[in-house]
Amino acid sequence: MTLTLLTKEEFQRYSEKVSGHSFMQSVQMGDLLEARGAQVVYLSLKKEGEIQVAALVYSLPMLGGLHMELNSGPIYTQKSVLSEFYQSLKGYAKQRGAIELIVKPYETYQTFDSDGNPIDEEEKSIIQELCSLGYQFDGLKTGYPNGEIFWHYVKDLKGFDEESLLKSFNKNSVRNTHSALDYGVAIRSAEREEIPLFKKIIEETGKRQGFEDKNLDYYYKLYDIFEDKAAFLIAEVNPKQSIEALTMKQASLDEKSKNFKQQYQAIQKKLDFLDSLPSASDRILLACALIIYTNSEATYLFGGSYANLQKFSAPFLLQYYAMKQALHKDIPAYNFFGIQGLFDGSDGVLRFKQNFNGYIVRKPGTFRYYPNPFKFKCLQVLKKLMGR
Repeated sequence: MTLTLLTKEEFQRYSEKVSGHSFMQSVQMGDLLEARGAQVVYLSLKKEGEIQVAALVYSLPMLGGLHMELNSGPIYTQKSVLSEFYQSLKGYAKQRGAIELIVKPYETYQTFDSDGNPIDEEEKSIIQELCSLGYQFDGLKTGYPNGEIFWHYVKDLKGFDEESLLKSFNKNSVRNTHSALDYGVAIRSAEREEIPLFKKIIEETGKRQGFEDKNLDYYYKLYDIFEDKAAFLIAEVNPKQSIEALTMKQASLDEKSKNFKQQYQAIQKKLDFLDSLPSASDRILLACALIIYTNSEATYLFGGSYANLQKFSAPFLLQYYAMKQALHKDIPAYNFFGIQGLFDGSDGVLRFKQNFNGYIVRKPGTFRYYPNPFKFKCLQVLKKLMGR
């Protein structure tokens, strides 16, 4: 078997047969990479005309040749031929003039419960196989090395409807979701012209949490290319309408109920907060989330919220809404995406995602192959001398 090129249409048809693959291995991501300057090919390994393994591989120019990368793949229907695929990929990289080939498999290395306790054994064969083929392994990492995400927080959606899904969250998440609904927080998809407003929320969150945002070009291209495979979700509130609804709810409380005083005061706190907001505002944006869909998982790529509006609990409702959308699309898993893989209480992102009672998946990490190691080392020295 030798590597053959697939058309986008062939790759798309094959990917629809494969469960558990990442949006990074989609024709939409291929189009986005090309729009941002990368060269993209779809490679396959076939047996008797049938595709066994396939992958989106992209290349970018670097000093002396090409940086070639296979991110979150390959996808396959025959695991037994993965070794042959990886071996053939080395030859392809050398033939195409790659200085370095990077492979980041999407296979699960190990699964953990929501608190980070392992629930199965390490799949060491993934690492052993690639290393035996001559790939160098970066090692098992925590955090976000070079901005990469190798620890995912996942919610299994199989067997849930909307009501049972909400009940499956922890008490804090259920309470915050109901609180957002009480405030009248609404979730909708952003229009293309609202992308700068969407980005502004991400920017504010990035400054607060220490991550760098994408540029506007990235958002516009993703919006245009992914179409219905992506959802730019916005959470917003109309303070005037919320005040009217909460006032009516407060007035309808049963004064004879033993919980009357507690319920009345809880609503009053919400009303006081709403009264403190700028009176001229008929719509306030609270939070946002970017969701990417494949046939096997919905991925929460990233999102953000305004710190001064946290009382609305919009991020909780956003996640519930996104999961309900995945249910409607018959998607079996919701991937909250990145966490650091640190379970000492220092990861605030993990603490938020734990509210939804999922589990944790660890990916193997990064593997590197240098077709000409001597040339690569010389180029690295040259880069240092040039100050690059």
